[in-house]
Amino acid sequence: MNGALLVCGTHSDAGKSVVTAGICRWLHRQGISVAPFKAQNMALNSVVAIDGSEIGRAQAVQAAAAGVQPEAAMNPILIKPSGERHSQVVVMGRPYADADARSYQELKHQLRPVVARALAGLRERFDVVVCEGAGSPAEINLRHADVTNMGLAREAGLPVIVVGDIDRGGVFASLFGTLALLSPSDQAHVAGFVVNKFRGAASILAPGLTQIEGLTGRPVLGVLPHVADLWMDVEDSLALEAPRPEAPAGADTLDVAVLRLRWMSNFTDLDALAAEPGVRVRFTRSVADVERADLLVVPGTKATVEDLARLRSSGLDRAIVARAATGSPILGICGGYQLLGEWIADDVESRRGRVDGLGVLPVVTTFESEKVLRRRSGRCAWLATSASGYEIRHGRVARHGGEALLFGDDGEPDGCRAGNIAGTSWHGALEHDAFRRALLGHVASARGRRFEPGTASFAAARERRLDVLGDLVAEHLDTERLAALIEGGVPARLPTVQTEVRPCCAS
Repeated sequence: MNGALLVCGTHSDAGKSVVTAGICRWLHRQGISVAPFKAQNMALNSVVAIDGSEIGRAQAVQAAAAGVQPEAAMNPILIKPSGERHSQVVVMGRPYADADARSYQELKHQLRPVVARALAGLRERFDVVVCEGAGSPAEINLRHADVTNMGLAREAGLPVIVVGDIDRGGVFASLFGTLALLSPSDQAHVAGFVVNKFRGAASILAPGLTQIEGLTGRPVLGVLPHVADLWMDVEDSLALEAPRPEAPAGADTLDVAVLRLRWMSNFTDLDALAAEPGVRVRFTRSVADVERADLLVVPGTKATVEDLARLRSSGLDRAIVARAATGSPILGICGGYQLLGEWIADDVESRRGRVDGLGVLPVVTTFESEKVLRRRSGRCAWLATSASGYEIRHGRVARHGGEALLFGDDGEPDGCRAGNIAGTSWHGALEHDAFRRALLGHVASARGRRFEPGTASFAAARERRLDVLGDLVAEHLDTERLAALIEGGVPARLPTVQTEVRPCCAS
């Protein structure tokens, strides 16, 4: 098999990422060389690839589904909001510019060749490239500068499937309306639909499928069932809650409170904690939760100084300081670690200069324009365990008290621990089974809880989840027609749906 496909959605969170990952897994299990691609991603969850580049977390998960290492070409443009009006634009894995919504639209024209080269390079090295769109392809106010939906499809000659989420209601109107708002030339690339998250009797849905096919001249390639405990690393905070394993018999449940910061980033750091039997993870802004949790986690943030100001305005700063005074466990990760320190000097992200931190760890942070992007591995002497992770930060943290939390294999220290309060710049450390379980064991001891660690590897659990996505595609999509689209490209003579609305896009 050789070719490419673009997976679009009727709206954000319709299921594009899941379907893309599922198709990658389905192809990988057939021995086909496949890579994911998302031209432009807006996300605060990112990872460092093996080449030292920063890409969106979803593309890293899709690469895992495809059985390949993530790389910058899989997500050539990553937009990371860093405040109410500005975002950092990461291009081919490196910071490129700071932009607001209007200036980014102008910047897109410069970036179009970057996207084209990245996709072309992947297509040369892989048999199949499964592309994911962003938002909706029918954002008619943005079509003129589009690089990730129909603009990409037209540029690269890609067939397009559109995913609609029936669980939200109005799926047929969404599918039809998405197609109808596209220009005839864009419509010519839309080759089929996928209905996502269906629950109920197939016989009730069937007449609607027949009618939408008749109205649009496009087949419904399949209906994916609603899976209650389906989970994969997510791009935004729409999917933070999911069922988690119960505590083993005879053990207590550990209560973990995670501050739901406004600009929270890489909150997927907590997925491994939440997957641990007997650990309850809650994202919260409640002072009471901060006070009573067994472990408080202050996660990463793309706007450390702004989130610190929000903590102060809500009174959560006082709750954190009071908790620290009692010696109750606190873990800060990256930006969360920085705001636990004594002060932050930021002339890069917020440009507010020096501001006071919460003062519960003996560290100070200075932001620098060059971003630290690297994978790490080493040890935690305090917990007598190995550890690993990755760094994505502008802040340089200097410790002048306590002890280092981690030491890299190169001997470089990271983080700080003072009693039960700890912080680290390493994202992903909690995915390391030994480190995570040693930390939870310490928390349980400090809180007088009985904790029985799990035995399953988090990496293995993630692989099983990816297999579930591959199973959904194999069992519920018309894979013969899907394969034909990938190999054959854009079908000829697809009908145009007429509408009285004239799209604001190229003809």
